[in-house]
Formats: sequence, C-alpha cells, structure tokens
Amino acid sequence: MPDLSLILSARQPPTIIKQSLQEHIVDPKETMVMECEAKGNPHPIFSWRRNGKYFNVARDSQVSMRRRSGTLDIYAKHNPEQYEAEYQCVASNLYGSAYTHKIRLRLYRPPVWPREILEPVIISAGLPLVLPCDAPPGPPKPETYWMSSSFPTMQAVRQDRRVSMGVNGDLYFSNVLVNDSTTDYCCSARFPYKNMIQQKMPVVVKVLTSELDLYCVYVSRTVAEAAPTWLSPKGSSSSILVLQGEELLLECIAGGMPTPRITWTKDGEDLPVTSSMKVKNFNKMIQIPKASFEDAGEYMCAATNRIGYIEHTITVRVRAAPFWLERPTNLILAPEENGQLVCRSDGAPRPTISWSINGEPIETSTPQSNRQVSGETITFRSVSTENTAVYQCNASNEHGYLLANAFVNVLHATPRIIGPRNELIKTIEGHRAFLDCRFFGSPVPELRWSRYGQGNLEGNRFRIHRNGTLEIKRIQIEDQGTYLCVISNIAGRDENQVRVEVKEPIIIVTKPQSMKVLRGSDVRLECGVKPDTAASITTAWMKNKKQAALSWSCLFVLKLPPTDLELSDPYERSVRLSWVPGDSNHSPINEYLVQYDDDDWIPGKWKNLSTYPGSLNSVMLHLSPFTYYEFRVIANNEIGSSRPSRPSKRFQTSGAPPDVIPKNLKGVGTWRNNMEISWEWNGPHLKYLVWWRRRDSREEWKNATTKWLKYYIYDADTFTPYEIKVQAVNDFGLGPESPVVTGYSGEDRPIAAPLNLRVSDIESTQVTLHWDPVTRESIMGELKEYKVYYWRDSSQLRWHRVNRGMRSKVFPNSDPEPSGVVTDLIPYSNYKMYIVVTNSRYEGPPSNHIHFSTPEGVPSAPKSFRIQQRHLDSIYVDWDLPEEPNGVITGYSLKYQTVNASRGEELKVEEFPPNVTSFSIRRYDRYTRYRFSVAAHTRVGLGEWHTEESPHYTTEIYAQDQVDISTQGWFIGIMCAVALIVLILLIVCFIKRSRGGKYPVRNKKDISLELVDDKDQEGTFDYREEERGLQRAQPSVAAILKRSDSDDSLVEYGEGGEIQFNEDGSFIGQYTGTRRDVRDLDFGGNLELHSPMNTIYSLA
Repeated sequence: MPDLSLILSARQPPTIIKQSLQEHIVDPKETMVMECEAKGNPHPIFSWRRNGKYFNVARDSQVSMRRRSGTLDIYAKHNPEQYEAEYQCVASNLYGSAYTHKIRLRLYRPPVWPREILEPVIISAGLPLVLPCDAPPGPPKPETYWMSSSFPTMQAVRQDRRVSMGVNGDLYFSNVLVNDSTTDYCCSARFPYKNMIQQKMPVVVKVLTSELDLYCVYVSRTVAEAAPTWLSPKGSSSSILVLQGEELLLECIAGGMPTPRITWTKDGEDLPVTSSMKVKNFNKMIQIPKASFEDAGEYMCAATNRIGYIEHTITVRVRAAPFWLERPTNLILAPEENGQLVCRSDGAPRPTISWSINGEPIETSTPQSNRQVSGETITFRSVSTENTAVYQCNASNEHGYLLANAFVNVLHATPRIIGPRNELIKTIEGHRAFLDCRFFGSPVPELRWSRYGQGNLEGNRFRIHRNGTLEIKRIQIEDQGTYLCVISNIAGRDENQVRVEVKEPIIIVTKPQSMKVLRGSDVRLECGVKPDTAASITTAWMKNKKQAALSWSCLFVLKLPPTDLELSDPYERSVRLSWVPGDSNHSPINEYLVQYDDDDWIPGKWKNLSTYPGSLNSVMLHLSPFTYYEFRVIANNEIGSSRPSRPSKRFQTSGAPPDVIPKNLKGVGTWRNNMEISWEWNGPHLKYLVWWRRRDSREEWKNATTKWLKYYIYDADTFTPYEIKVQAVNDFGLGPESPVVTGYSGEDRPIAAPLNLRVSDIESTQVTLHWDPVTRESIMGELKEYKVYYWRDSSQLRWHRVNRGMRSKVFPNSDPEPSGVVTDLIPYSNYKMYIVVTNSRYEGPPSNHIHFSTPEGVPSAPKSFRIQQRHLDSIYVDWDLPEEPNGVITGYSLKYQTVNASRGEELKVEEFPPNVTSFSIRRYDRYTRYRFSVAAHTRVGLGEWHTEESPHYTTEIYAQDQVDISTQGWFIGIMCAVALIVLILLIVCFIKRSRGGKYPVRNKKDISLELVDDKDQEGTFDYREEERGLQRAQPSVAAILKRSDSDDSLVEYGEGGEIQFNEDGSFIGQYTGTRRDVRDLDFGGNLELHSPMNTIYSLA
C-alpha cells in the first residue's frame, strides 16, 4: 500500500505506528513511559482511556503528553500505585480514529524475600526430601538456582538423577545420603527486569543414619530400600493446558531408594523425540519450546527401581490464542469503487470477530446502505466519502485477543510517480540492480515495467516490489538499456524512464609470476587484463603494498564481437539482419550464430535461431508473425567464440488473427460459490474471450475478456455444472472457438453422515462393514470416497497395554448398498469405529460410533529370546511373552536341533505350560551348536516361530563368563567368611549379655523365701562394671542357676568363703547336709566365680 505521507496534500485517516507492549512493566522510581505514535493528514490528536474511561491527562500534575505525539511520561513521586491500570491510546483526525491495543501498566516492585530463620531439616537417610524455594513471583518471573555453601566457598548444587531442581524452583532429593548433611542449601533468584540476584536464607540439612554399634565392633551403615513415590506431580494423573507457541514443560520427579529411573511414553507408544523437543534434567523433564497441536495427548511417566514401579499420566491440552490468517489492510478507493475489509483469524477455541468504526461498535454506528457486514468481512459497494473511517477488527477468545486498525479512504487522485525522474543507474555485470518507481493514485494505479516500452517485466530475474521498485538479479550486459515505468488508473496515467548502463567487471587473466633472477639482469612482469570494451584502464604496480615507479606492460586480451546490428526489409514472417564483423585476432571467422529473444515476460532469455558462414554479414531471418524480436550475433573461429554483440533494436513482425485454439480448458471450483476457468497459453500479445452458462438451462451464454490465463465466476451455486468455452483474441480479430467443456463450481462441506454403520463377519484380523449411502444432494460436491476411522481401544487382556492411535481406510464405493473390508486388525481386541463421506475438498460429519471385538488369533513370536552358556556342558535359553498375545496364552512349543554336530540328530520338540519360559540342555561337547525355535499357543493354534542359533562357545574363558556366580569359588569363599564373622559377633554379643547381670541377695538363709520375680532373676545390665576393669566378676543366671534338682549343682556355702568348682563347672561348697531350693540361697556381694569361661570374659 503506498504511503500517503509521501503526498503532503493527500488526506489520510490516522494509522498507529508505535505503541507499548500489552504487558508493560515499569519502575516507579523512574519516569514511566507509555508510547503511542501515529501518522495521518492532518496530523492526529491523541487522547487516552484508563480502565475503559476517559483519562484527563491535563488535570494530572504527574503526567504529561509529548508534543505531536501520544506518548505519556508519568513522574509518579507520590502514590505510584494509582497508575497501575489498563490504558488505551486513541489517535484521531477529521477522517477517523485509530486505537492501540490495551496496555496493562504494571509496577516493578523490588523482590522481597522474608528474612525468616529456617529450622534445620532433620531427616533419616534414604528418605526423599523437598527443599522449597518460594521465590518472589515478579513480574517478570525470576530464574532460580540452588547453591550449597561450605565455608568459605559457595558452589552450585550438583544435579544428577538423585538431586535436581524442579520447574517451580524447589530442590528435590529422591533420597538423602549422609553426604547431603555436610552443606547448607541456599535458593538464589535472578530477576531479569533489573538483572539483580537475591538469596533466600540458607537451610541446614541433617541426615540421621541407622548405625549399629556393638561395643567397639563397627558395622557399616545401612539404608532401607523403598519403592518409588511421586514428589512432583502428586497422584496418578494430572493435566496441563498450554497455548500454542508457548513453552511446554512436563516434569516427573520421584523419590525412592535406590534412585528411580524415569521413562516416558505418549499415547501408549514410546516418546518420539523430535528436533522441537528436548528431554532434560536426567530424563525427568520434557521441554517443548513452542507447543503445537501435535503435542497434545497423554504422556505417561514411569518411575522404576528394583523395589517397585509407579506411573503418572499427564494429559496435555493445547489451545491457541487468536492469531492472524489475514489481517485487514488499508483501502484507498475512488468514488463508486467496490472494496472489502477482510479480518480472518484462527485459534482454539475459534475466535469471535467483532467490528468497530472509529472505536464505536459497528452495530450501534450509523447504518450505511452500501456497507454490509458478514462475519469476518465488510463489503463496500459504490463507496462515497461517507465511508471514510478507521475500522477496528477485534478477534478474541478466552485466551486473548487481537486488535487491528484499517482505514477506508475514499478519494480521487491522479496517478503520480514520486521521486527523481530519468535516472541513470550504472552497475557491474553479475550484481543486483534496483530501479525505483514509487507511486500514488486513487484508485490504486496499475503498475507495469517494460524495456523500450515493450512487453512486461516480471518473473525469472525480474521482480516488482509492492512499492513499485523493479529488482534485476544477476544483471547481464544484455540488460543494458532504457526501462519504462507506467502507472495508470481511470483518472489518468504517469510514466518515468530509467536508463541502465552495465559494465563488464575487470578481470586479471595473466598474473605476475614469482621468479629468481641475477642481480643486474632485466625482469619482465606481465599483467593480462580483460576490461569492459568501453572502459578506460589505468594500471598501477605496487611493491610491498606501496606505489612502485616501474616500467610496466599490460596485455589486453580482447575478442571483439560484431557491432552495428541493423534491421531492414521487414515482412510478415521475415526481416534482414546486417552487422559489422569484429576483430578476428588473426584467426579467420568460421561462422556467425544469430540468437533471438521473443519473450516479453522474461527478457534476456536468448535462444539460437540459426548459423551462417563467416563470409556473410547480412542474412534474411525467418520469424513468426506479430511477435517482438531482439537479435544478437556471436562470431566463432578455431580459437573459440566472441562475446555476444549488443542487441539490435526491438522489432515486431506483422500481425494476423490467432489461428490456434487454447488447450487444456477446464473449470474447477476453488470455493463453495465460485468456479475458476483456466487454459494454457498459446501465443504472445493475446487476450481471451471466455464464455459460460449453466448446463441444462435455457439461459444465454455470458462472456468476458481477460488478458490472463484464468477467469473466475462468482455467486455460483454449490457444485453446479457449467458449459464453458474460450477463444483467443488480438488486435487483428478472433481466433477459433474451443470445444465446449463442462466444469463444476466449488464444493462445500457435506451436510449428512452415512447412517446405520454396522459390522459383520468379524474375524480375528478383519471385519466387514456395511452402511447406508448418503444422498447426492447432501454430499455438496462430487462423491470421492467413504472414509472409515477406527482405533484399537483396548485389549481383552486387561493387563496388556495397547496403542490407541487412530487409523483410517477409504472406500471409493458408490453402490446403492455399499460395504468394505477393514484388514490388519489385531486379534482379541476391542475396537471403535465411525465413517464419514468425502468430496474433493471436505469431509462430512461423523456417523454413529460402533464398538466390536475381534476373536482370538494366533500369537506373535515370543520376544527377548536369549541363549546363554552357564556351564561348559550346558546351554540355557529363556524368552518373554509375545508382544501381541492375540489371546490367552495356553503354552509354548520349543524345537531344537544341532547344526554343526558330526552326527545327525533328530528335531526335538518340548512343550511347556504358560508359566514356564526357560529351558536348559546338555551339550555333547563345547563345539556343538543348536538351532532353537520357540512359539506360543492360544486356543486357536500355534503362533509365529522365533528362531535363533546358539553362538560359538569355543573357549573356556567365554564359558567362564557365562557361569552362574553362585558356583564360583571366590564367591563361596567370601560368603563363608561373612558367615564366620557374623557367627563370632553373635557369640560375643551373647557373652557380653551374660556377664552383665545383677541378682537379688537374701540375708536370711534359714527361712523360707518367696519366689524371686522373673524380672529380678533375669537381672539388669550395669555396664559401669566394665569401666572398672573387671575387678570382680558377676555371676550370671545362666552359669549359676540351673533349673533342676541336682544336688551337686549348687550347695550351701558360708559367707565370704571361696567357692571352688570341679571339672564339669558345677559349684562345690561346704555341705550342710540339707538340700535347699536354689532360690533360697543368698549370694554375697564379694562372690567371685572361677570358671573356664572367665577367659572368654576377659578377652571380651
């Protein structure tokens, strides 16, 4: 669109050219600036709205508006919070009002982290831990990271599978170890607005250990293992809503001991990692920088360790804020012209379009009979100055909105070319040239560039920009000449010439050579140069990058082309071409090659016409009628070819009416209410007369003339047949008419769905479908096919996970009772299905959904078949369930046979129940190899076989690598040593427990005593006796009290007397002749026992 500001006298409604962002964050300590710039003629005046109401800037002493601008400067020394609001700038002049989008002004507040004293976190080793960060929210959102401080240094926390930072900034430990208690942890946040960093108060983590210490005997610390649990997110499922184009972060962090491993799937399949997706944070996070609708679905993360397995399903829904498909553009129209403003957008959900005129809703504005609003389009017919205004289009949904201004300017202006006239542009061959032709007019003028006023330059190396500039890529010598820019409309025309000179680049074809010479001898340095023929050459020599005063010679390698091309004797199909031969360079010219260019659209595309003997310099050329030609001549000799001559003048042969019928005529609808009539080009300088009428109707033929190769019919009924024909036209008459062809207008979306979808003949891998056809009228076009969508909803084996991806199959069936067969189904599965009808452009609504189940089939081959040699004389094989059981597995069949034994062996077959998935076989020798085949059974039959051969086990070293670890001598030795150490520790523990007892003492011997309480009899431990170096030994109940009536086990003794013991360890005292119950005895405090066990006591 031309810029009206270039035409000072042309009126123009306002246009917003600069505005602040929708989310505008400012520092209240500095001047708060909200930008609003606009242009127009006359220059716009500005006003502001705050929170939907008029904002009187002049009455606010802390706010000022810049001169000839709408930009606000706010000096909020007092109460800056009052300016946090939603603002909108309005730029107005006599011809309309333009609005900015709504600007939400937010104050930047310095982040404040509460100076709280954090209590130490005390936790047992092996448990999960979450350290919250809770950084101030912003705006804008800060970047967080964790540091660990260990005086006097501070370093970033090393993250791995066990320790990592979550999306919310918290630090997660899947399990804590003893080493985690050696540092303090500090969360830091960087706030991007001021690029400042703040730190949270550090938190101390103390890890408690389960430590078993048995009296100077050290036992290593052990940590209890635990199954995975979710730390983030919680529970078994969650959902995320993300907008298209925003960053999508999916995170799964689990606790457990050992550290769980995280794996991901999407919609039941392995996660397809693409270039737009990154798996980060040790597989705990999926980052998609710009989410798209393809990223929606069910993501499942699984956490696994050797103790357990858990899953979490994240449902991702992708929505979209409104985005432009076609933004409304300014319209400059002449009176009585027609025009359209189109505002097309999309989003999820689909945006609602609303229009305003100068900020007022169009529904409440003054009605205009020549203005029609239809959804996303405003149509103007026969416009007048009353239609001049600024129109606002608002596209909004629940996730955001778009606002665009577009003015309609109704004026009458003669075309004018803006800028210098008759420019001369000099350039070098191979470079890029730009020829300016900026223009203005109303209605918008039609622009045409031509060379010498002939043809139309567009395509190939020529490109016309919207502002009128002609770009020539890789310019050539042949492009030299005069170019004409012409603009025209109903009010007049204007033109401008641009002359282009193209020079050949200077090429050094012979470079000076390095040489060694004797002092005093002559040196000759040659410089061969190929310059432009019309250029003057100045040669300078440099020595060590400085000007050298030397005697030099420069050779010019020139092969001059023919010159002075002239045309004479023009006829309808011929012309005479003459030229002056160029210098032959001492080699006679053998022939001349004449080339021509007849392409008005892509000038400079030379073609060979004919060759002529070198003795001629005037020839008669045979041409086509009514065609523009340029010619050039190339001379050839034994050495090579000259450069082409400069082109001749442009020449046109005499004209005649067209005699060729345009080919490949067809009519195709590109929209529901139009038809595009197109044909092939059949000659230059032609126009085409297009005819059409409805087929099977009595209406007259309608026609139109166009210079293009297609013509559009509008306001046609949906999918209506038309009879069409075309004939070429030029200034000399009409060409022959083409045969009548039938074309169809555009198709629309089908309005009905196939009914009564049903299935029959359900087999394990295929099913037959039947449905009722759709009437031809409801297809809204030509029936293309019926399309069935189906997906595997689940398996009849509840534990089996399936891929629920949707598949489709088409049936180009127009039978009155249509049917089809869907194959490649998976047995023993539950399927869902629906069908739609399609035409060439659209699919119709879905039919009823049906459910069906496929019966059992034979299973696929068992997966993960493994062959191992655990001993030198045996081979062990095992396998897993089939990937697709296709039913209930009832057993397995295993076939095996030797493949390299010297004597033949029959094929052996083993049958196994469904819970047995391994087998071992003894080999004849270590060189024998076997071929194994395994297959699974269902009730239907035997499935696919999986066949593998055992590898070459030829060395004992390989066999040793395959031997079961439990049979290794070193492993058995270690286990025996461990068992012996544990046994010794248990004996020491038992002895220590036995020697520490205290027992009740009775002073009276001759009276009957009550039974001593079992608790007292067992005694209590007093470990302080050990600190006294075992000065006296305490008798234990196990050593003294024996629950029996034996007389020699214990006898009465006197107080303070020594007690001896015999060889069997029983106590021998001074007999009183009376037997007493052992519970009646009173033991003195200084009793010392002498026993062989004392040696062990003392060692302990």
